Amino acid sequence: MSIKKRLILSNVGMIVIPIICSLLVEMILGYLLFAVFNENPKSTDLRLFIGFRFIAMTIILVVTNGLLTYYVSKTILTPIRKLSFAAKKISEGDLEYSVESNKKDELGQLGHTFETMRLKLREAKIAQKEYERNRQELIASISHDLKTPLTSIKGYVKGIQDGVANTPEKLDRYMKTIYKSANEMDGLLDELFLYSKLDLEQLPFRFEDVDLYSFFADFIEELSLNFDKKQDSATLIANKEDSYTVQADRDKLRRVTVNIIQNSMKYMDKEYKQIQVSLISMHSEVIVKINDNGSGIRKKDLPYIFESFYRTDTSRNSSTGGSGLGLSIARKIMEEHGGMIWADSELGKGTTIYFKLKKVI
Repeated sequence: MSIKKRLILSNVGMIVIPIICSLLVEMILGYLLFAVFNENPKSTDLRLFIGFRFIAMTIILVVTNGLLTYYVSKTILTPIRKLSFAAKKISEGDLEYSVESNKKDELGQLGHTFETMRLKLREAKIAQKEYERNRQELIASISHDLKTPLTSIKGYVKGIQDGVANTPEKLDRYMKTIYKSANEMDGLLDELFLYSKLDLEQLPFRFEDVDLYSFFADFIEELSLNFDKKQDSATLIANKEDSYTVQADRDKLRRVTVNIIQNSMKYMDKEYKQIQVSLISMHSEVIVKINDNGSGIRKKDLPYIFESFYRTDTSRNSSTGGSGLGLSIARKIMEEHGGMIWADSELGKGTTIYFKLKKVI
């Protein structure tokens, strides 16, 4: 019952109950005095009857109003005190104190809303702790990844200074190693900078009409030229008669594709690499499907691969490396486009990354 109805019934009860009780008391007193004890209603006994009736009515009014007021105030004040205590607990950082209520009135709804807020705050606190833990792991990992090429650069520079590179061939090898190590550092810093700009929503987007068929045809051609073996393949599958024009930032879209392909190439465990891009034209959107024949991703890791700082490869060995931000950057860019990105994978067979963009109709 709502508080409004409870208050109305309480006020009605404060009037109706005393009247009914007074009538009952008057009838009982009258019966006892004038019927049972044969008192004379015209004598002084009538004054006695009136006195008893007044005292009884006063007691009835006091008791009725007191009980109803106590009941109504208790049903209102008790939940309020509980909510007040819970608010104090939460302000002190204790998010385990539950205030769930099974009441159906306004205070019950308030308690339910408060409980929902508490659960969300607890989830946010847990997520914040996980985020902070991952951030600390990322900083440690990035520090390690930056220190490795930096140590290599310092070592080779020291070798050149000490005259160890005493032949043109050796000097050339040293310089190439230094250049490669500097490029690795530059790539890591570039990825961190891009992620931070996206995270702070400070990266501008320049949207234009982009034909995804032409875009991926050029990309696949460029990728094929960079393959080491002739047996490696990169293919594009699409129906040329369909429309694949979307609104997108061309540079950011390329970054998404590069991050996906780089992630695929990083975990290729087959002798010959295979990348297949498929375009699917829907009524109002275009779905891009990028499939590889790599090692695949475990089912338990699949829901988290687009999260910030998440890495399925916790060993961070030199063969995989990277900051672990590539797919997270891809997801953020897709969100800025109003699109979606998701993945499917099977261990030993490969991974498929999907993303979709709104079509220009």
